[in-house]
Order: sequence, then structure tokens, then C-alpha cells
Amino acid sequence: MVEQSAAPLDTVFRALGDGTRRRMLRTLADGELTIGQLAAPFAMSLAAASKHVRALEDAGLVAREVRGRTHWCRLVPGPLAAAHEWLGFYERFWTGRLDVLERLLREDDARRPSTPPTGDET
Repeated sequence: MVEQSAAPLDTVFRALGDGTRRRMLRTLADGELTIGQLAAPFAMSLAAASKHVRALEDAGLVAREVRGRTHWCRLVPGPLAAAHEWLGFYERFWTGRLDVLERLLREDDARRPSTPPTGDET
């Protein structure tokens, strides 16, 4: 497994630990949005939305650009790739464990004698 610096990954997972921020990221995957547009589905103030965006910025997941008086946000996917790589180890771990379980169940089924139905079942 590739070791990664814990601090940036911790910040990414901390940012992803909040459902509102995960939904904001998902929305930003479709393109740039203003803070107001990000806030709208949550019926939250611009200040509250800005705090969520700040957490995403701190994790490197969002870039904010000020154009006039409007703050535009866009997704920065790089840190998500690092989190995905880290999670990949556990995906491989569980896939291996489930493959072993499947093999054991198949072997168990193969050892069981097959008995034809007697016709007495109701």
C-alpha cells in the first residue's frame, strides 16, 4: 500500500465526514457554482455555506474564485483520488475475504450429498 501523509488525508476525510459538504461536492461535479447556488438546496445562509466551502477548500477539494462580488466554486478532484487510493486497500482486503468465503461455501455445497426429493414434502 502506498503510504500517504496523514495530515492532508485527515483533512479530506474530515471534510467528507459532513453530509452537506458531500452533497456540495457532488453538485460541483456538474460544474462551477456560486456560494448562493450551493446554499440554495440546503436553505442555509451564505455565511453557513461559506463555512462549508472553507472546509472543502482547506482539504483542497474546492477552489474559490472571486469575480466582482460573486464567489464561484469549482471541484478540485485530486484529493479525492488520494482518498480513493487509500480506500482501495480496504476494497482489495474485503474482496479477498469475500472470495475466500465464496470458495468455502462452494466447497461445502460440493461435499454435501445430493438427495433426490422423496415426494413426501408438503
